Amino acid sequence: MDYKVIELNDSQVEDIENRLEQYDKNHITYDISGSIKIGVVDGDRLIAGADADMTAYKILYVSTVFVDKDYRNNKVGTKLMSEIEKQAKLLGENMIRLDTFNWQGRDFYRSIGYEEVGFYENKDDGFSEHFFLKRI
Repeated sequence: MDYKVIELNDSQVEDIENRLEQYDKNHITYDISGSIKIGVVDGDRLIAGADADMTAYKILYVSTVFVDKDYRNNKVGTKLMSEIEKQAKLLGENMIRLDTFNWQGRDFYRSIGYEEVGFYENKDDGFSEHFFLKRI
C-alpha cells in the first residue's frame, strides 16, 4: 500500500470530525449539547471566568478557569467553581473533568474536592500536567 500523510484543509477537518461523530453515535445515544460560560465581576471589572462544554457520558469538560491575581485566595475561585457545579447539574451532568499545569490550580482543585486521576511530567521542559475529576 502506498499511503501518505497530508495536511488537512478546513473542509477535510470538518469531514473527519463529522465521521467521528457518526461513529460515536453507535455508543452515545443521546444528544451532547450545552455549555457554561460564566464570570465574576467586582463592580464593572471582570475578575474571574470559566468556560466549559458538555461531552460524552454526561461529563462537563472545564477548559478555562482564571482568577485575577489580586482576587486569588479570597474564595472567588471557589464561588466560580461552585456555580459551574450548580449549572452542570442543571444540564444533567454527573461528572466534571479538567486539567491544569503544575504552576496553575492543582492545590486549589484538590481543596474543593476534585480528585487527581492522573498526570504526566515533562522534565525536559520543566512542567507537569494534572487531570482532575469530580462526581456531582
